[in-house]
Amino acid sequence: MTTMIREPECVMLKRRGAEHVAKLIAGMSLQEQLEFWRKRTQDMLARQEKSLQHKAAA
Repeated sequence: MTTMIREPECVMLKRRGAEHVAKLIAGMSLQEQLEFWRKRTQDMLARQEKSLQHKAAA
């Protein structure tokens, strides 16, 4: 009898995220992928800054 080892949720979420990103950038050229990541990074930094400002005001 074999025992199934359940994948930890964090690994499952990471894998699902990687699959989502792969679908988003599928068919993009290298330059398009670089621009995609530049924009995503800028969006993330803006969200972090907004969150920090919100916490400071609270």
